[in-house]
Amino acid sequence: MADELIKTGRIVTVFGGSGFLGRHTVRALAQDGWRVRVATRRPDLAFHLQPLGKVGQIHAVQANVRYPASVAAALRGSDAVVNLVGILTEKGRQTFEAAHVFGARAIAGAAKEAGISNFAHMSAIGADAGSDSAYARSKAHGEAAVREAIPGAVILRPSIVFGPEDDFFNRFAAIARFSPALPLFGGGAARFQPVFAGDAAQAVARVLGGAAKAGAIYELGGPQTRSFRELMQFVCDTIGRKRLLAPVPLSIGHWFALATEIGNTLSFGLQSKLLLVTRDQIKLLGHDNVVGAAAAAEGRTLEGLKIQPESMESIVPGYLTRFRRAGQFEKQMPA
Repeated sequence: MADELIKTGRIVTVFGGSGFLGRHTVRALAQDGWRVRVATRRPDLAFHLQPLGKVGQIHAVQANVRYPASVAAALRGSDAVVNLVGILTEKGRQTFEAAHVFGARAIAGAAKEAGISNFAHMSAIGADAGSDSAYARSKAHGEAAVREAIPGAVILRPSIVFGPEDDFFNRFAAIARFSPALPLFGGGAARFQPVFAGDAAQAVARVLGGAAKAGAIYELGGPQTRSFRELMQFVCDTIGRKRLLAPVPLSIGHWFALATEIGNTLSFGLQSKLLLVTRDQIKLLGHDNVVGAAAAAEGRTLEGLKIQPESMESIVPGYLTRFRRAGQFEKQMPA
């Protein structure tokens, strides 16, 4: 019966499904009964997704947003589309404009041509066409491109997304392992509302299941709001290491980031990613990244989608144990 359900069930095409948030989303959609088609440039690197569903329920296909025919082929026969394509830093041809705007426009345009209106687009809290950050501007322009093609598309804007493979808590825990201090750009005052990747993935499933308001923008945040300073202290406490939390003005952070960017260029990209901070990221740290009052009041949140968000404390310590001196066997002792 289960196999028959998979053969005749709805098909969703997920772009960006092989990445960090993608694997959680693919799992949530499979558990919700969808047949999941993962559109990726390298299908051979997406085999890790297949065990997340039943046999034959998840498969990868080749697609590149620069080639419209491949996008159209990936959408053939689909009932819904999810766009998770996104980058945190630019590298070569992978620019914010290419990934967040051109890619979103290509996918939404192809979905429109295919007559698919059930569309979920992953953006980010802080998306703003007037922002001083190129990342935030590109996210806003990508949202506009999607809604121009598919007015009923649902936009999801998460705060910082955490999970076992994240590039936030893992990164700062790795830095704290060898550095005597962690820089607090802007004094660490910017506020965040970290959201578990599994909850963001469930939000996508709820959207495709019809639980969201068509054409609405949902802001996804966890149960706690914390300043950047508090998040860095949480990391240090979790891995049992005492580190100096050093406030750095944004103006100085700009020059620090420029130096790391130059170092990355001169090393032909061989510089450790841990040491790379971009000027655009410094700009983002000058703004809060939390669910807005309007979204909360109107129910355009995880809770509005009937999802009870997981806390950092219940998830993060489980995967940061490897940064403790003796891993999972170490008792919590002062560094």
